[in-house]
Amino acid sequence: MKKVIPMGLPLLYNDPMENRQEIDLEVSRMGEEMIRLRRDFHAHPELGLKEKRTSGVVAEYLGKLGLEVRTGIGRTGVVGLLAGDTPGRTLMLRSDMDALPMQEKGDAPYRSTNRNVMHACGHDGHMAILLGTAAVLSRFRHRLKGQVKFVFQPAEERPGGARLMIEDGVLQNPKVDAAFGLHLVTALPVGFIGWCRGTMMAAMDSFSLRIRGKSGHSAMPDGSIDAILATARVITALQGLNVPDTTSPRAALINVGTVNGGSAANVVAEEVELTGTVRTIDREVRAGFPAAMMKVITEAAGDTKAAFELDYEHGYPPVVNDPAMADLLVDVIGQTLWGKGLIELPPVMGSEDMSFYFEQVPGSFFFLGAGNEDKGLNRPLHSSDFDFDESALTIGATIFCRLALTFLG
Repeated sequence: MKKVIPMGLPLLYNDPMENRQEIDLEVSRMGEEMIRLRRDFHAHPELGLKEKRTSGVVAEYLGKLGLEVRTGIGRTGVVGLLAGDTPGRTLMLRSDMDALPMQEKGDAPYRSTNRNVMHACGHDGHMAILLGTAAVLSRFRHRLKGQVKFVFQPAEERPGGARLMIEDGVLQNPKVDAAFGLHLVTALPVGFIGWCRGTMMAAMDSFSLRIRGKSGHSAMPDGSIDAILATARVITALQGLNVPDTTSPRAALINVGTVNGGSAANVVAEEVELTGTVRTIDREVRAGFPAAMMKVITEAAGDTKAAFELDYEHGYPPVVNDPAMADLLVDVIGQTLWGKGLIELPPVMGSEDMSFYFEQVPGSFFFLGAGNEDKGLNRPLHSSDFDFDESALTIGATIFCRLALTFLG
């Protein structure tokens, strides 16, 4: 069950009222600029590890703010470092940059100008929020005891730019002490924020399965082994591994996304290849899933005498929020004047490569409501007509700014 927590909670961390009022005013002044940035990114989307124009815009913007800027981290990633006037800890705030390989069907004046590429997952908004945060915090560096590392990451959708940036040292020099990230979602109305302690999002793994039979004439199937028949039985049997209840630690979802095989209508198929994904919440369930799949496949394909080969690849780990960082997030958001409620969510089966950072540093991820049904802005992520209420941009920047000033203040 989701739990709604009203705003106005007691503040456990020290963030004076004057700080909050000044932040609100400065972020409000950045509202139109963040919308301009978001629409520019939306009109010029780029796929993962190809974000050349995008990273150029980001790097130039951060440089004009007086930040120390590094480019080429994780191939096309950008890092901006804002040093406070007093030494201290390092807080990382992260945005993803990549778009999706799909054609936009919306008719907004800022719709994609790149064929078959679209920001359908809100990453354009994430970048605008983080650039707006950098602009505001650069005016408050005298109140920062430490530094803020603004991380603009490529390839969140695949293959996982977080891992590439970590390999290039994004969590070092200076060493990151805590990290936060957000995701715009139209499933929540503007003013609502979804959060949780512990596991928030599922791990996502991928697999390919080759099923091999023996070809023959469709009118004389004796002596043949039908790979398509074996495939049908395997797909059906694999659905038995699904546990859709995300409140259960055994939660799991397996999806077969592609099926390719056969050469002609009157030929018994010799080979079929399947590809798909597996999503799990619990680490032990995840570790045991390849063996569980092998058992099911062996039993399902056994009667047909088809051979098979399973390749299983571990991808994104689960997103696990640090309890202390989740509490800090709740405290900061709980003091906002515009907020309608914090929604404590059970884990969701979506995945996010923010998880790679959280394996090494404590942090918290949250969902930022951006839906507005009255304006028709309620289409789901990854849909060809996706858009969101841009008033969420100032809310996101306000949260990020307050997190930084509270953690480093």
